Amino acid sequence: MQFGDPIILGDTRLGPPVYLAPMAGITDLPFRRAVARYGAGLMVSEMVASTEMVTPRPSTRAAVRAKALTEGALPVSVQIAGREAGAMAETARIVEGMGARIIDINMGCPAKKVTGGLSGAALMRDLDHALTLIDAVVGAVSVPVTLKMRLGWDEDCLNAADLARRAADAGVGMLTVHGRTRAQFYKGQADWTRIRAVANLPGRPPLVANGDVVDAASARAALAASGAEAVMVGRGAQGAPWRLAQIAHELVGAPAPDVPQGDALADAVAEHYEDILDFYGTDLGLRVARKHLGWYADANGAPLRDRMLRADSPAAVLALIRQAFGHARVAA
Repeated sequence: MQFGDPIILGDTRLGPPVYLAPMAGITDLPFRRAVARYGAGLMVSEMVASTEMVTPRPSTRAAVRAKALTEGALPVSVQIAGREAGAMAETARIVEGMGARIIDINMGCPAKKVTGGLSGAALMRDLDHALTLIDAVVGAVSVPVTLKMRLGWDEDCLNAADLARRAADAGVGMLTVHGRTRAQFYKGQADWTRIRAVANLPGRPPLVANGDVVDAASARAALAASGAEAVMVGRGAQGAPWRLAQIAHELVGAPAPDVPQGDALADAVAEHYEDILDFYGTDLGLRVARKHLGWYADANGAPLRDRMLRADSPAAVLALIRQAFGHARVAA
């Protein structure tokens, strides 16, 4: 297939080829709702640990139920992670039952607490074991299964193409490759050219390029260098939930988002803030919201950043949002 061709996974037709990356502690339901107001071709939930899902803890299951919900017409994928085939299969069945339209397997997370448990990117050091997990998940559900990975573990283990080939043979419907090794974490620059080894595989499923895609220019560069059919945006959407729609508009002529300015920007930030409080409750919500408020302030040159982050009541924070963003302009 070629860039611009529609990507269809099972019964789900993805939108414009600009997708929201899964980010732990960030792509929760309130953030995905914020992105959904402007548009995205696909949104992926923050990672769900299989070890937590197979333990009967209602609070965990309730959180995942929210993760699995769709936002209007936009497709949502739920990302799962783990190291045991049985737990991964059971987790996949649970989230499918909760409404997930697509299930993504995490083999790219570089965090030490994940790789130390032999999950995430650590699985790229043992492709035979990685394939047992893929086979278990694909065999457990009827919805499409996708896979997210890195280039490899380090410079001596660049095996994304090997994993991609074996995953495709196992029935994985789409591949996402972050253009860094696990050893790089998020340092340096993503090397999109190395993703082309996956793009060149014969008969492969659709490919998504990830890493350092923050605007239309970087998206075009990533697509050209990698040979992928779509891009995935992560940190570039922090403080700018409209960013994906902006990129899609410039890449493929998708509808241009109505990027908020002035009072409309204050309204958008306040809506996201209140959604966070509703989702997490006031005490936890106040803490969760601080990182988002900081990103909004940084992205839009808004004053009063520190005061917003230190305020300890919703009323005080909302008043500061009005003061800070009411006359701010979105950065280009």
